[in-house]
Amino acid sequence: MSNPGAGHEYEPYSVSWYKRDVLLFANSIGCTVDELHFLYELHPDFAVFPTYPIILPFKKTSPEVIDFYASQSSSREGIPGVPKLDSKRVVDGERHVTFYKPLPVTSEGRSFEMRGKVIGVYDKGKPGTVVETQTDLVDAKSGDLYTRAIGSAFFVGQGNWAGPKGPKSQNYPPPEGKKPDAEYVHPISAESAHLYRLNGDYNPLHATPEPGKAMGFGGPIMHGLYSWNTTCHALVKLLGGSDPASIREYAARFASPVKPGDTLVTQIWCTGDKDADGWEDVRFVTSVKGGKVCLSNGRARMKVAGQRQSKL
Repeated sequence: MSNPGAGHEYEPYSVSWYKRDVLLFANSIGCTVDELHFLYELHPDFAVFPTYPIILPFKKTSPEVIDFYASQSSSREGIPGVPKLDSKRVVDGERHVTFYKPLPVTSEGRSFEMRGKVIGVYDKGKPGTVVETQTDLVDAKSGDLYTRAIGSAFFVGQGNWAGPKGPKSQNYPPPEGKKPDAEYVHPISAESAHLYRLNGDYNPLHATPEPGKAMGFGGPIMHGLYSWNTTCHALVKLLGGSDPASIREYAARFASPVKPGDTLVTQIWCTGDKDADGWEDVRFVTSVKGGKVCLSNGRARMKVAGQRQSKL
C-alpha cells in the first residue's frame, strides 16, 4: 500500500535561542560543575550541548510559555491522506540525530530555520498511529546544515484508519556476552520535568496529573526527551570527556514511560567498530532502576576518549 503523506513538506519556520537558553538546557539535563563549559557563559570553551536543537521545534522563537496542544496540532495539520490526529494523546517513538556543525551559543544576528518533511505515516491498528518525520536545522542565509533529526511520534489509540503498517523496525542490541564499559546512574527529582519543560516543551502530560491519568499512565510522566537527553549527556561525559565534538550520531527508541522520582541507569558498550575517521559504534540501554527498559535500541557514533564509572 502506498504511504499517504510521505514526502509532504512542512512550511519552514524560524527558530532562535539565547545564551540563557543554552545554559538552562545544560542544567536541566544534568550537566555538572566539572563541565563548566556547558554551564557558564564566560568559560573560554563555552559550548552548546549537542542535542539542544531537539528542543527548537517546540520552542521555535518564543521566550514565553507556549500552548503545547495548539502548537502541536497546527504543526501536523494538512498531511495528505491522513486523518486529523489528537496531540493531547501523543508520546515519542524514536529519535535519531546527526550532528554536522556545532551550534553557536546564541542565534542572535543569525537566521536559523527548521525545514521538515514527512517520511511516513503508519497505522498500527488499535494501539495508534506513527508519524515519522525529518527535521533539519539550517542557516537560512548560507544553507549550512547543522543537525538532522529523524523522529517518530506515536498517537495513542488513533489507528485503524486503513493506512499502511510501515516497515519492520531495525534493532541495535548491545554486544552479546560483553559487560558494559561504563554505567551512569541518574536520579530524577519530583520537579525535574518542571525544570526541563522551561526549555520550551510545555506538554501538560509532564506537569500535572490529569493528562497522564486520561492516557492510562496514572499521573504525570517524564518527557521522553528528558531521558533521551540525559542519556546522551552520560555518553558525552563518560566516553567523550565532555567534549561536545565527541559525538556524531545519537539515537534511541522510547520503550516505556519514566515517572518523576525514578532513577535512570544507563549501561554503555564500546563495540570497537570504527570507521576510517575514527568514529566508533557505541551501544547503550537505559532502564528505570528496579524496573523496565525505557530507552532501547540505543546507539551512537563517537570519538571515544575514555571510559569511567559514574554515579551522579
